Amino acid sequence: MRDFFHHNFGLKLISLALAIGLWQVVRHDPVGEMALDIPIEFRNMPDNMEIATENIPRAEIRLRGPDRLLRNLSRADVHADVDVRGLRPGERTFDLNEAQIRRPRGLEIVQVVPSQFRLDFDFRSNKRVAVHPRVIGDFASGYRIAQIQVQPAEILITGPKKRVEAIEAAMTDPIDATGTTSQASFVRHAYVSDPMVQVSVPNTVRVTVMMDKTSASAEQH
Repeated sequence: MRDFFHHNFGLKLISLALAIGLWQVVRHDPVGEMALDIPIEFRNMPDNMEIATENIPRAEIRLRGPDRLLRNLSRADVHADVDVRGLRPGERTFDLNEAQIRRPRGLEIVQVVPSQFRLDFDFRSNKRVAVHPRVIGDFASGYRIAQIQVQPAEILITGPKKRVEAIEAAMTDPIDATGTTSQASFVRHAYVSDPMVQVSVPNTVRVTVMMDKTSASAEQH
């Protein structure tokens, strides 16, 4: 027994001092609380499904623990995970509780808000829609728009099936053709009004505006 205590006695003494020091730090470390607003992450989302709800809720997590841990805490350290494996189209209510919150060891979860939330899901769908140009401006006296050409004339959109089916056409950003008397080309982005539906390959369209003289102006000449 005597040999046991004397073997590596210096290392054992250092280890004991470190343990006592750590215990003193932890014992005197004040406890605090912090609230973090974090996104809710969805795991195992089926490849052919989309969230059809425009406003996806976020989670407010209130944590309690030693101040030394809270001071270095960031949103990247805390995750709210919801498993949506086997999801089908329609509304679905989810519980959000302590077991679904990933956080650093040593921190206690005091509150999770909301404790429940509801989302709508739908199959992902694609559709080609026509591009409608928005041409505006004060045209020269005696001139009118004779023709408008759009290239490409259609774009591909994607999103939740019901929302995609409700869209009949895409629009361009406004095109000011003021002062045009013959022909002018403009490059603009095309978009759809539903924020849950996206242009599959975001690119620009070329709009060519061709002007012509009105009948009265032509007769005068």
